[in-house]
This record gives sequence, C-alpha cells and structure tokens, in this order.
Amino acid sequence: QVQFVESGGGLVQPGGSLRLSCAAVGIRISMSAMYWYRQAPGKQREWVATITMSGNTDYKDFVKGRFTASRDNAKNMVYLQMNSLKPEDTAVYYCTTSPTTGWGQGTQVTVSS
Repeated sequence: QVQFVESGGGLVQPGGSLRLSCAAVGIRISMSAMYWYRQAPGKQREWVATITMSGNTDYKDFVKGRFTASRDNAKNMVYLQMNSLKPEDTAVYYCTTSPTTGWGQGTQVTVSS
C-alpha cells in the first residue's frame, strides 16, 4: 500500500522559512513525478509544485521564486523549501505521486505574527 508521510510544518512568522519533507512508503519515487499540494482552511486542495523524475520543477505562480522542490531518490524522499512565507501560505501541505494515488496526513504550516 502506498503511503506518504509529510513532516516539517510548524508556526513561523511572515518572512520566515520552513523545509517540508515527504517520505514515500510502498513506492519508489524514482519512477514518478512528485507533487506538492496544499489545503487552506475552508478552501479546496490546490496544486503547489511538481518535480519530475529528472528533477525539473514547476510551481504555482503564487509561490514562484519563494518555494523550491527537490528530491532524493536514494532516500525515497521529496522536499519543499519554503522561503519568504506569507500568511496566505497557511495550509496543510501534502505530497503525492498523483491526486488519484491518495493522500497522507499532511503537515500543518501556519504563518502568523
């Protein structure tokens, strides 16, 4: 069974940084693109970033230049470095190989002074 375990969230002040991690269980991520999504309170889950098998990345316009996705296939992990955080980034963040694969428990990111 495929599972994703996200970690690294927390409370941070505006302008701060966090690095999220995602461990994949039951699947080798080297064979798949990986995606980061987020869900803010009262809103639908939305796509944030993609990192392809070859390491190419793509980002939601709102996070471009602030977020950086990376992957370590040897560790079966993906990461999301988030800089210059804004209150609007407050959400639960998830990683997945596909929205149809399933979701982990996510990790809560709260940006507030």
